[in-house]
Amino acid sequence: MFSIRQKREIAQAVQEILRNTQHPELPKDEIQFTLEVKGAESWSWAIIKNNSVVTDTSNANPFNKLQDKQE
Repeated sequence: MFSIRQKREIAQAVQEILRNTQHPELPKDEIQFTLEVKGAESWSWAIIKNNSVVTDTSNANPFNKLQDKQE
């Protein structure tokens, strides 16, 4: 659904939003989270995790990879 770049940008934005709450139970380092986004169709979805979790992008959906090249 989203390109790798888009997922990383979304993850960074979520990280900042969570950090800005200044909630005392959040860790001082990177916040671990999983965000599930459902698209308009049943086959359209994305799972977005904090950036440090995703280290290997070689198995990413080829269509999603191509999105960055079109922008």
